[in-house]
Amino acid sequence: MTQQQPSVSSFMLYKRLLSYIRPIVWLFLVSIVGFALYGGASAWFFDLIRQLIDSIEAGINISSDVRLRIPLTLMFIVFLRGMGGFLGAFCMSSLAFRIIHKLRSEVLQRFLQLPVSYYDRNSSGHLISTVTYNVTQISAAVSDALAVLLREGAMIAGIVIYLLYLNWKLTLVFVAVIPFISAVVLFATGKFRKHSKRIQTSMGDVTQILSETLKGLKVIRTFGASEQQAGKFTRTSELNMRQNLKLALTAAISAPIIQTLVASAIAMLTWLAMAPEALAAITPGEFAAFITAAGSLLKPVRQTSKVNADIQKGLAAAASIFALLDESPENDTGTFEKDRVQGRVEFRHVSFRYQAGQEPVLSDLNFLCEPGQTVAIVGRSGSGKSTLVNLLPRFYELDEGEILIDLVPHHEFRLANLRHQIALVSQQVVLFNGTIRENVAYGELADTSEEKLLQALEHANALEFIHELPEGLETRVGDDGLLLSGGQRQRLAIARALLKDAPILILDEATSALDTASERAIQGALAYLMTGRTTLVIAHRLSTIEKADLILVLDGGRIVESGSHQSLLIAGGIYAGLHSMQFSED
Repeated sequence: MTQQQPSVSSFMLYKRLLSYIRPIVWLFLVSIVGFALYGGASAWFFDLIRQLIDSIEAGINISSDVRLRIPLTLMFIVFLRGMGGFLGAFCMSSLAFRIIHKLRSEVLQRFLQLPVSYYDRNSSGHLISTVTYNVTQISAAVSDALAVLLREGAMIAGIVIYLLYLNWKLTLVFVAVIPFISAVVLFATGKFRKHSKRIQTSMGDVTQILSETLKGLKVIRTFGASEQQAGKFTRTSELNMRQNLKLALTAAISAPIIQTLVASAIAMLTWLAMAPEALAAITPGEFAAFITAAGSLLKPVRQTSKVNADIQKGLAAAASIFALLDESPENDTGTFEKDRVQGRVEFRHVSFRYQAGQEPVLSDLNFLCEPGQTVAIVGRSGSGKSTLVNLLPRFYELDEGEILIDLVPHHEFRLANLRHQIALVSQQVVLFNGTIRENVAYGELADTSEEKLLQALEHANALEFIHELPEGLETRVGDDGLLLSGGQRQRLAIARALLKDAPILILDEATSALDTASERAIQGALAYLMTGRTTLVIAHRLSTIEKADLILVLDGGRIVESGSHQSLLIAGGIYAGLHSMQFSED
């Protein structure tokens, strides 16, 4: 589900887009100057026609100065027009690319700052589409469309000024059609914006389905869902196609209507200019220049009317991007910092719900984990185990109660400092499409010495398989680490946590996806990782947590049992039942 974008006026959107120009306003000014030269040179060309015809009309005794001046002027006009067009187009493109680069960077920065709850509400496909498709639409609006608008607008202005200079009374006829042209443009603008928003939404759906297809290819083929997935994609793509066709239809209808209005005004100008009293007041050269200049208005008017669709698509894209940029980042108002905490973790009356009005996922949790102790969290699926550990690094904000680290409420920590104290190894290991070295010495660990890196890999039992790889530490792991086995990926995640050397460790079912042999190979690495650290363990296999200092049993978001392994077995409650079930299965 995507977030609804607020309705924002075109003026406000352009005003905000133009704010990105301020640091590079000189490019915009040079572009304006270039297009002004382009438009002025175009108008000058029509005056050169007037001079040429009047000179020919004067007779055969044309002076050598005139014969030389007119061709040289023509060459200079062509040079001036070409230079103006080059300056305008290049500077506008440079401006657009810089704006797009800045917008993309800001969007990614905002992605990194938004709370996890935002990603729970919005699909990854739509978010990716925002960075790829929507930003491209802004690029088209700023570079291509705005360049055409300025270039052809400068030409229209130059021609109209020249027509006013030749005969201002006749030129006023052209001004009379401007209200009608404006009405058509306003109507088309509303349609363009509406269809552009729908195109963006459907494009996000297309991206989402494509992403799901690529990620779930094995499942799709195994369950014979290829036709179902293809049909789903086809329907979404067809919806996107229909929205694009509606936008193209509006553009195709509005352009000839505007051209017809302009042509009607030009025809009226021509009819009036050919009246005997009008002809008597102007020279043949002025008449030819007037008619030629008036007729030349058709092309720039047609060009400017056609780019309105691109501009509105860009504005609709800008609305979606600015809506994302205006999303509130994670709450980071804490000021407390500490180089390294001792690791005392306490939950006091903690309750949490994902959305207001929903039933609490966790209710009134209370427990204490002393520095260096291990607390295991067990329970049936959906009991709130992962939610509990996600609260510690403040991926979600509490509804009630507080979590204290070394007796300091964790919301008083600066977020970066809080998360610096925590290492995480989860069931779903995240590896990036880089080398083994880059994935282990990741982020704040990038400058770690070779010695410490190798030591972490050794304690994670990862050096053995790394030495067998053709490029060792420089071996690329592939997209999401798919070139490695599950056990190898997990060992790299453990090595990354070891290298971070954080005082608090979260193990979120770190071995549940592994076979028994791989799990046993990793247990030693995990035992070394847990030594001397405060550890919260979510365990699927209860045999792995028998030595935990405290075991919490969650059911329905509440702690229903707590104690050591032996005491919980003796109590004969839920834990004893889960243990008995797993033992009988084994």
